[in-house]
Amino acid sequence: MKSHWWKILAISILVYTLVGGLLMDVPRLNILNETIRNQYFHVCMWFGMILLFIGSLVNAIKYLSSNSLKHDIRSEAYASIGILFGILGIVTGMLWARYTWGDYWSGDPKQNGAAISILIYAAYFVLRSSFEDEIQRARISSVYNIFAFFAMIPLLFILPRMTDSLHPGSGGNPGFNFYDLDSKLRMVFYPAVIGWTLYGVWIASIKIRFEEYKLRKENK
Repeated sequence: MKSHWWKILAISILVYTLVGGLLMDVPRLNILNETIRNQYFHVCMWFGMILLFIGSLVNAIKYLSSNSLKHDIRSEAYASIGILFGILGIVTGMLWARYTWGDYWSGDPKQNGAAISILIYAAYFVLRSSFEDEIQRARISSVYNIFAFFAMIPLLFILPRMTDSLHPGSGGNPGFNFYDLDSKLRMVFYPAVIGWTLYGVWIASIKIRFEEYKLRKENK
């Protein structure tokens, strides 16, 4: 039971996020209104995605310095769950956009940057599937993983700030900063980030154990 405490915590937090996110009172901000509840899912899943991609990046670097396939397995697992969270983030973001901007996709710089980032990481898996030799696959994909992460940063956090955007914090749309993210929202927002991240790590850990089992079986 001791080794599973964080899994129980993840489920507990996500149940709290679902119940609190739908039922707890939220501030009535201009434009956002009740749709602000989606931040517990859309925004927090993207926080989890970034943290999972960081885990993938760290293990890619570890592989290049150690040539241990266990790091390549972990890097691929974190990236796969990270891209899953990214896709879910885009879908929930499109639904949010429909009710606040009037359309599912409006060519907003952050929407475009998010889509390009997901495509860049999708290419990571295409690249991996093109190599049969596991050492070559691990080495090339680790290098690409590093490129993918540092290509994602300007696409999500720098370029959208250099132009007009409909996203919160731009064009008169309230942002999730110190002034807009009040105590009611923080009570669910921060736990939700932790919950989604732990849940992502949990799914990745299952995939890691399965891939490590296959590797041990092949090496017997």
